[in-house]
Amino acid sequence: MFTVYVLYSNRFNKIYVGYTSDINQRLLSHNELGKKGWTIKFRPWQLVYKEEYETKAEAMKREKELKTATGRNFIWTLIKAI
Repeated sequence: MFTVYVLYSNRFNKIYVGYTSDINQRLLSHNELGKKGWTIKFRPWQLVYKEEYETKAEAMKREKELKTATGRNFIWTLIKAI
């Protein structure tokens, strides 16, 4: 199983979209273990949305969709409802 996920940094009002085969480990990496990369600058992150897919190809396709303008509008609508 692969998980497409959306993280939100309330402190910096940023979103991050990604996919992984191990969501718990990935969240730990984004919030604590990671030493380099874009997401370390905007900690802490909270998981605001996720979807699960059988294949990596499906997850990659959905991640790409969520990174479009339409996908980002969908994400911001979810965040505003929190």
